[in-house]
Amino acid sequence: MGNPIIVALDAMGGDNAPSEIVKGAVEAVKESDRVIVKLVGAEEAVKAELAKYEYDAERISVVNATEVIETAEPPVHAIRGKKDSSMVVAFNLVKNGEADAFVSAGSTGAILVGGQLIVGRIRGIDRPPLAPVFPTAKGPSLLVDCGANVDARPDHLLKFAQMGSIYMENVMGIKNPRVAIVNVGSEEEKGNALVKETFPLLKECADINFIGSIEAKEIPAGYADVIVCDAFVGNCILKMFEGVGMTLVSEIKREMMSSFRGKLGALLVKPALKKVLKKYDATEYGGAPLIGLKGLVIKSHGSSDAKEIRNSILQCISFVENDITGKIKQSIINQ
Repeated sequence: MGNPIIVALDAMGGDNAPSEIVKGAVEAVKESDRVIVKLVGAEEAVKAELAKYEYDAERISVVNATEVIETAEPPVHAIRGKKDSSMVVAFNLVKNGEADAFVSAGSTGAILVGGQLIVGRIRGIDRPPLAPVFPTAKGPSLLVDCGANVDARPDHLLKFAQMGSIYMENVMGIKNPRVAIVNVGSEEEKGNALVKETFPLLKECADINFIGSIEAKEIPAGYADVIVCDAFVGNCILKMFEGVGMTLVSEIKREMMSSFRGKLGALLVKPALKKVLKKYDATEYGGAPLIGLKGLVIKSHGSSDAKEIRNSILQCISFVENDITGKIKQSIINQ
């Protein structure tokens, strides 16, 4: 067994902090003996939550931070002004080598700013993207970018594709992952200016297995392993994906409970339905890594419960063990 993976967890970030964050940390260390969690936040509040559980005290510790960055705060001002916030203190643990990874369900903007200003970008990476893994009919796919760079350039998208390929091959175990760019049609001549300029760069790149364009309707079917786009498009895809899923589940439950026949049918289909819902539960994969930084930074949903926090922590193991940061650095050097 290798060295333990130390995760700096922002205990005050997210809608359900600190209760669900602390619970997720406890569940993570119980599930894997590879992780050590440093809960960063208001010491008294965090320890009060920890007191509710039995856990290995050698593998969960509390690092005090007196301030909290709220979602509505201007990100740059918050990161520079709140030096003792749970987020900034946790970022500095990664920067100083006291932690291998950072996980937070807090402000996306502050995470993007803090990741770049404090942890720092890999040389040659101008725009680190957020890259969540989500379920499809053929297994997991990576959407890159989903929220960091709404005005990306063609050279940025090329690096998104290269970094996404490294991630999917080494973390998710998909050999020679298929890379596609989001487009309004499958023909090479279609698309806006960004897509048309990016397409030939992807086509000529020897480091990736580029298969061409992918339409949004093809994404859930799993036609590609790495889906490349700017953050504006990616965020719309992700939110639509999540929204349709939640609406369908809600409507199915409502119809099943609307009559005696529906309730009887629900009993019969419940095992199969639970299996399908688990397969398409994006929280099983944890949060979205901000790839291209000198250290691992993971953004979880603001509404994360203990399950997603636990999975975000466990997600750090394969990322660090497979030295994704080092592989991205080497890839950039060899260009």
